Amino acid sequence: MTFEENLARLEAIAQSLERDDLPLDKALALFEEGITVLQGATAALSRAEAQVATLVERANGVLEVTHDGD
Repeated sequence: MTFEENLARLEAIAQSLERDDLPLDKALALFEEGITVLQGATAALSRAEAQVATLVERANGVLEVTHDGD
């Protein structure tokens, strides 16, 4: 799943878990799914952050990878 799909699924899971009439076994299954989806979203975000590491071209034409806070 894409990051956006993971995020949408997490939102749907959170909404389902907020229901008062959700049986415990269903809530636990949704919680477990949420953990798995969150891990996927975190991995996708980490990959995106690595790709977004800014390339800065120095005056001499050498490309340098910089990260936030550098």
